Amino acid sequence: MLCISVEEFLFWKKRQLSKGGNQQSFAVLLDCIGGISASDLNLIILNPKGNVYLKKSLEFLESVWDDHLLNACPVQYLCGITFWRDLKLKVTNKVLIPRPETELIVDIVFNIFKNKSEKLFFAELGTGSGAISIALALAYPLSQGLATDIDQDALEIATKNYINSSKQSNLKFSCGNWWSPLERFQGKLDLAISNPPYIPRDTYEKLPKEVKNFEPKVALLGGEDGLKHIREIIQKAPLFLKEKGWLILENHHDQGEKVKQLLIKNKFTSIEILNDFSGIGRFTIGRYK
Repeated sequence: MLCISVEEFLFWKKRQLSKGGNQQSFAVLLDCIGGISASDLNLIILNPKGNVYLKKSLEFLESVWDDHLLNACPVQYLCGITFWRDLKLKVTNKVLIPRPETELIVDIVFNIFKNKSEKLFFAELGTGSGAISIALALAYPLSQGLATDIDQDALEIATKNYINSSKQSNLKFSCGNWWSPLERFQGKLDLAISNPPYIPRDTYEKLPKEVKNFEPKVALLGGEDGLKHIREIIQKAPLFLKEKGWLILENHHDQGEKVKQLLIKNKFTSIEILNDFSGIGRFTIGRYK
């Protein structure tokens, strides 16, 4: 560990942020590489006469920050780590960086299945880093989960994240497109979740370069209207869900009503469009019959 004065550290921090970037990305850098959490930062500010202990030198941290600013590469990819809910997850450019709003999917499940000792059988389609499935497997230890992804590299990352997060064995990973790895589980799921690619082509072309140039296109682009994958997931969901089984989808900010109509067309009930932190209809849920 490297020891420097709080005064020197705060001066350095101010200088880095004056170059550009945002506080959130800088906090990720300090936490992932520097070993200074948000709570540590608060304590540091309260004790300006003390010292700071770092895992890496200020020069090294500055070089990573400069790389982020120069090339617009997300800090999470440069660090190889992101924090999501209470999980510390490995991420590479083979997986989407899990967003804070996606954390709400887990809370939606908690609201539907309030008893954490329930023996749920759930599936996540397009797991990426594994964030959602790992959080659910940990929260419902008597459940059984199956997380799928079309990309074997993503599944390897998700599997490592599960092993690093838990000693449990109630979550399995399987490679394939959407429902295809679940053929032998038709009619058996209590719950299916997906945060599929839902960005329309026109919107995708206008994405910030830190997203468009680095995050996997396959995890973002949802066809011309953004609903290509959502349609497929909804149309086939009745084959796999139990009667009264739930489907929870994340969608683009303006797709809620269209997704709702797709659910109605496929005989779902109890349909709701739920808001994210910004009050935008980010999630659409329904119950099969």
